[in-house]
Amino acid sequence: MNGKIKDYLEKSNVAFDSIIHPVAFSAQNTAATAHIKGKDFAKTVIIKLDGNLAMAVVPASKKIDFEELKQVLPVKKIELATELEFRSKFPDCEIGAMPPLGNLYGMEVFVSDELLENSEIAFNAGTHTEVLKMSMEEFKKIVEPKIMHFTKNYSF
Repeated sequence: MNGKIKDYLEKSNVAFDSIIHPVAFSAQNTAATAHIKGKDFAKTVIIKLDGNLAMAVVPASKKIDFEELKQVLPVKKIELATELEFRSKFPDCEIGAMPPLGNLYGMEVFVSDELLENSEIAFNAGTHTEVLKMSMEEFKKIVEPKIMHFTKNYSF
């Protein structure tokens, strides 16, 4: 975990556990290597809302339903951000391992209501080898996310 994330959590007096795991790049693989169910692991997806970067946080086992999200947000255009568009916002994180701490990076955070079925939330700690786990209540207190339904199952 980088110093920025650690400092932020410590200053916020948040209790958290750190789980070190073998290198994993997809959210589902990260969940598996950290011994967390995919539905319980939160993946952070960077999106653009009318051109502004934001975080969508969904269970690793789900994907964003952009049509659903467009119905609940007052924006004209929603799209995935490219790595080039958001890389500079996370100089202290490995790409694809950004934590859902949008307030730390100047972004709005939208959390899938499905994650609230859990008493804890687990997510990447800025690297592909570490996961942070904390109570959902603490997460909501420090991040103040907007909570709504905007996910769907993967179709294979």
